[in-house]
Amino acid sequence: MPTTARWAATLTLTATAVCGPVAGSALAAPALGPSGLYAPSALVLTVGHGTSAATVTPERAVTLNCAPTASGTHPAARQACAELRGAGGDFDALTVRDDVACTKQFDPVVVTVDGVWQGKRVSYERTFANECVKNSYGMTVFTF
Repeated sequence: MPTTARWAATLTLTATAVCGPVAGSALAAPALGPSGLYAPSALVLTVGHGTSAATVTPERAVTLNCAPTASGTHPAARQACAELRGAGGDFDALTVRDDVACTKQFDPVVVTVDGVWQGKRVSYERTFANECVKNSYGMTVFTF
């Protein structure tokens, strides 16, 4: 049941992130500037305590839209999008901050990312030893 609930929440948030801006555009006046196509970047990030996303119930979830502009429910959307662009959209390439000292306490935290990054499907899962270690990866992407 937790896996079903996680997928339902992920699909709902992804649909809202991707379709929400599209739904409102039908009522908006056409833009006067040049318009162009862009590859969509809409992600749903979740976090929960445990060792595997299959057994963890998400405790928090945020959306992150990076194209054409940064938006979503992520508390630092602009910075998170810039950080992901710098890493080429590779979550494993996010640098570990050396200004953070974490304890070696084992209280596992699982982060998942599902959605689209620059037009390509993304599905990412990572287990961190504790919340402090999770927050030390990159500056803003996983801090929500």
